[in-house]
Amino acid sequence: MSDTINNQKEHILKLLKEKSVMKQDVFRNTSAAFDLVKVCVDEIARDLNKETQAIDKRIVVSALETNNYATQLKVAGDMLEFFMHTNVFEFEKSHAMFRTGYVKQNEYNSYCGIINVYNFLADSFKFNRLNDLGYLVCRIFINREMKFFIEAKGPIGVKYSSFSTEPLNKEELQEIINDLIIYAITFDLFTPPIEQVREVSVNEIQEKVSSINLRTGKRLGYGTSAAYDEDNNMYI
Repeated sequence: MSDTINNQKEHILKLLKEKSVMKQDVFRNTSAAFDLVKVCVDEIARDLNKETQAIDKRIVVSALETNNYATQLKVAGDMLEFFMHTNVFEFEKSHAMFRTGYVKQNEYNSYCGIINVYNFLADSFKFNRLNDLGYLVCRIFINREMKFFIEAKGPIGVKYSSFSTEPLNKEELQEIINDLIIYAITFDLFTPPIEQVREVSVNEIQEKVSSINLRTGKRLGYGTSAAYDEDNNMYI
């Protein structure tokens, strides 16, 4: 066997030992975190529903695991959909995290799994309105050390804008989910401008009436880019 082939083989084995093993660790941690998300969602739903039933029986809070990588939390008129991506991601080298000491110490710390959280209207699922819009309100990134940070709109995006110093735990997840519930309830449905809905064909109105299929969704601005504030050691 030539020296070139030997060197290639050694390089391949090194990549498998280091990078592939690291990605398996990231996937394992993300899976474990998502299992914890499902536990927290279920516990929060049961706890809140007991309280809301005493307030008004029309207000329902419930949880539904749709598959191994997706679970739903219905809170009155809102639906939060938690979805775990099965792949591991790296960031562009221009991302602010590469200026942090944590990632400079070991670039493998920047590889993450993702748990996406979407906000839908509960009626979109109830009436099977397949054209309705949902919005990405939060992305939870988890790395090989079970440390995490969050990209999101609002206070939660500031609160968890840098990699955590400690591994993700159940109490933190409960706080995150509660913050997302507050954000979803506070974020109201706006009526579209009349110019956007003034014309409709006979066929369209018949379809809309038969399926209650008026396309609906909350308006939302969402940004995924982040700058790094070195003075405060956080992404902004």
